Amino acid sequence: MIKAVIFDMDGIILDSEPFWKEVEIEIFNLLGVPLTPEMCETTTGMRLVDVTRLWHSRYPWNEKEHSFDSVNAEIVEGLIKKIKEKGVMNNGVTELLEMFAAKKLPMAIASSSDMNIIDAVLDKFDIRKYFKAIHSAENEKYGKPHPAIYLTAAEMLGVDPVNCLAIEDSFNGVVSAVAARMKTAAYPEKTNFYNPKFAIADLKFRSLKDFTAEEFDRLDKQG
Repeated sequence: MIKAVIFDMDGIILDSEPFWKEVEIEIFNLLGVPLTPEMCETTTGMRLVDVTRLWHSRYPWNEKEHSFDSVNAEIVEGLIKKIKEKGVMNNGVTELLEMFAAKKLPMAIASSSDMNIIDAVLDKFDIRKYFKAIHSAENEKYGKPHPAIYLTAAEMLGVDPVNCLAIEDSFNGVVSAVAARMKTAAYPEKTNFYNPKFAIADLKFRSLKDFTAEEFDRLDKQG
């Protein structure tokens, strides 16, 4: 039985993935990393610190001149600016939040983004009131696809992970939630909708508006 709902943020609450790509490509290219949109897609759902370490391991730059912390700070600053200027909440988010609130299901955010990015999104759209818990993977030893972030979010809600529903857009995020033994609803990017990897999710939908009360009840009855 589903007793709580845990949302990923990037790609679910808003389509911030294009912003991530723009900022990462701009900054990493300056460091000599030949980053492309396709390369960015392979790290979707991962923590920024892990993304920076990955590209540095493959295309090393001078850490004395450009430390990991300074690179990450530049990316976060650029991303928050874009979110504040151009961020739009995904269609169907408000309806989902209201539906779960009406069912009196406690909700949480479990995002790979740094907490200040999460705060910027929640404040821009004025949706903080819906969430009992807000958790960033920056506070975990391991990020997605490790299940730690979802296990901690469930603990913060006081609900057993097997009674939680996770809503994710990235494959790394889906793996994380499945590894935490949660029911998982996937909302992949259009280009990934038919990717067979997403078959590990319990439910897959093209639009958040497709996740109706009937779909939720059907998922809940699967046991």
